[in-house]
Amino acid sequence: MAEVLVYVDHVDGAVRKPTLELLTLARRIGEPVAVHLGAGADTAAATLAEYGAVKVLTADAAEFADYLVVPKVDALEAAYNAVSPAAVLVPSSAEGKEIAARLAVRIGSGIITDAVDLEVGDEGPVATQSVFAASYSTKSRVTKGTPVITVKPNSAAPEAAPAAGTVEQLAVSFGEKATGTKVVSRTPRESTGRPELTEAAIVVSGGRGVNGAENFPVIEALADSLGAAVGASRAAVDAGWYPHTNQVGQTGKSVSPQLYIAAGISGAIQHRAGMQTSKTIVAVNKDAEAPIFDLVDYGVVGDLFQVVPQLTEEITARKG
Repeated sequence: MAEVLVYVDHVDGAVRKPTLELLTLARRIGEPVAVHLGAGADTAAATLAEYGAVKVLTADAAEFADYLVVPKVDALEAAYNAVSPAAVLVPSSAEGKEIAARLAVRIGSGIITDAVDLEVGDEGPVATQSVFAASYSTKSRVTKGTPVITVKPNSAAPEAAPAAGTVEQLAVSFGEKATGTKVVSRTPRESTGRPELTEAAIVVSGGRGVNGAENFPVIEALADSLGAAVGASRAAVDAGWYPHTNQVGQTGKSVSPQLYIAAGISGAIQHRAGMQTSKTIVAVNKDAEAPIFDLVDYGVVGDLFQVVPQLTEEITARKG
């Protein structure tokens, strides 16, 4: 069976969930070969093997941390040359898309971004994408070179499938451009203790109906009771009620959780474009004619300041 390169997204060896999803999808089209760059390979190898990596190619160098994406592209290109894979899979983060695009240019291949599913086709891997604000699904394949595909988080449930996970060192030669842009400082993001928005299985978002930054704790309380991430509509972000990093929508982040709860959000197309692929959608809005109700699986017509606290209380009681 052909091998499929999987770029590993990790934090010091702690493998992030999108990579486990990639390994699950990679097994549909070949044998996953994980590419782990930076520190923590010994920690990551066991997890990668548990989720199906037949091999783990590792490389550690200061360049991966001290400079921007080019050193990682150099390493992924080296892995490509060593393996000659049937496809290269990369998480659909901002950095992942840049790495994938640069790699595709270097190896003369086509690229597909934001895939939500993969399957074997007669002429290579076939990717499913949600397009036009998730109004349609398309199936595409790369017709030139080795497919480079980025996959959106929460596109597949990670499934363990223990494999050998043989660790091999990857020889990487950095090009002149690898050190062109240096990272001169870092400021750690303050942790809220909540999941990353784009990776969360549950997202609770607030919109214009929250009516002020002082009221967002109502949304946060529900999210915390569910172990969810907190999102916000553009209207709430533009009003300064919540950080832009939490904006869900066409000009914010795209999410595809198992459960999406929209409180006080009307459902404008800009917002729908960022959450329409969620598996189950619940809305709370006092306007029975709000466009969001055309999209939802479950809708509650009511005042969010009455409905949401009761929901939080009920969830907390059941958990207790």
